[in-house]
Amino acid sequence: MEHVILLDEDGHARGRQDKRTVHTDTTPLHLAFSCYVFDTAGRFLLTQRAISKHTWPGIWTNSVCGHPQEGESMSAAVARRASYELGLELDEIRLVLPAFRYRAELDGVVENEMCPVFYAIASVQPRPNPAEVAAVRWIPWDGFLTTVHADNPAYSPWCRLQSRALIGLGPLPRNWPAAAIADLPPAARL
Repeated sequence: MEHVILLDEDGHARGRQDKRTVHTDTTPLHLAFSCYVFDTAGRFLLTQRAISKHTWPGIWTNSVCGHPQEGESMSAAVARRASYELGLELDEIRLVLPAFRYRAELDGVVENEMCPVFYAIASVQPRPNPAEVAAVRWIPWDGFLTTVHADNPAYSPWCRLQSRALIGLGPLPRNWPAAAIADLPPAARL
């Protein structure tokens, strides 16, 4: 059974909770990740969350999100969820925003996460898991930025916030610098 790692305000682990029960109107702070997957031509893989998802159903967002399990490195968690949600084996995984944090609410369900952000490359086509992903699109990065920065409610709030932070890393995602593992929340430093 998947769980989430609960965090204190400084990012230290303070226990864990069943993933199925954590996302409510009083969601506790917990550890997560987001990943932006690109193909070898530099196109970004945009995904639409499955309509059956408890949180943000049908919303367009970054390529893959998830929660590391106790004792699992963040990179291993990214690879696991990319395989499960998208049928992708990632060729490269790079930490780019180690300290991203957000809180968002939709229809009475709250997300409250320390959510490091990763860049990845995939050289094969995705095979989405319909329980997780309703649709996928490979799109140019600059076209995505134009659409998401219009504060379009069709996009997840974390994706809108993260994309603004990613712009600060430079215009070409393949050139984004790797961040230091030491800058991750303490609970994520395996």
